Amino acid sequence: MKNNGNNTGLKVALGIALVLFVATGIYTSKLYKEKESTEAHLLQEKEMVMKDLSNMAKQYDVVIGENDIANEKLIEAKGRIQGLIDSLKVSETNVQSLYRYKSKYTALQKEMTVLLKENDRLKVENQSLSTSLDSTRVRLEERTMFTDSLLVQNTALAEVVSNASVLSAVSLEGFGVIERNSGKLIPTESARRADKIRVCFTVPKNKLVEGGEQELYIQVIDPNNNTMGANEQIEFDEKVLNYSMVSKFNYENTSLNICEFVAGNDNKFEKGRYIVNVFNKKDLVATSEFTLK
Repeated sequence: MKNNGNNTGLKVALGIALVLFVATGIYTSKLYKEKESTEAHLLQEKEMVMKDLSNMAKQYDVVIGENDIANEKLIEAKGRIQGLIDSLKVSETNVQSLYRYKSKYTALQKEMTVLLKENDRLKVENQSLSTSLDSTRVRLEERTMFTDSLLVQNTALAEVVSNASVLSAVSLEGFGVIERNSGKLIPTESARRADKIRVCFTVPKNKLVEGGEQELYIQVIDPNNNTMGANEQIEFDEKVLNYSMVSKFNYENTSLNICEFVAGNDNKFEKGRYIVNVFNKKDLVATSEFTLK
């Protein structure tokens, strides 16, 4: 009877052990399958993040290519995306790592939205500026053509008058000057720094002209075709002359060097080409030009 009891206990123990072994095998198999499923899912998620980052990089490439001038912010953002792609390729495929990369992707996506919106705004502003510049360029070309034509006419007229029995002017020169407190004058081509326009010329000897008090009219025309200085009018034989100032001097039938100053309108000078004319009453006797930058 005692042996039968021992055999029964052994059988029961073996049965329990067998059940536990089978259960353990089933549980282990289930865990393995779940692990495989989880890894496959994480790998799929990783590939999706990689694809989203690649698409984002392509969007930056398109926008950067559309800009004539490189946008440093867009280039830097694209570089950060490429760095994240390279890092993601070699990273471990686990929940924590994937979550970190998803968070970075979300942040980069928000940054891209802001940058692309700013880029669109800049494109509109640049287009508007380009249109404005084109219009200004056309107006300047038209004005230059008009001024060139006027300069040619004035030069031809000055050549005729120079041989007449009237006072003329030669070596006419106009330029901007900076006036120091000490009275020292410094020539300048800067419109912003110029304090006055200095006009210098020589009245040559002319035996046909009687000596004594004489005067010539100086006319300085700014880049906007406005007469500078006094901008007063005088009429000679039904011809009206707008002049900047009157240069008065004592002529003694010898060559005489003269320099005068013309102030800017509101003490300001525009950038561009200036024309300087000298008139003996209604007759143009000298013309010149200079540029302030």
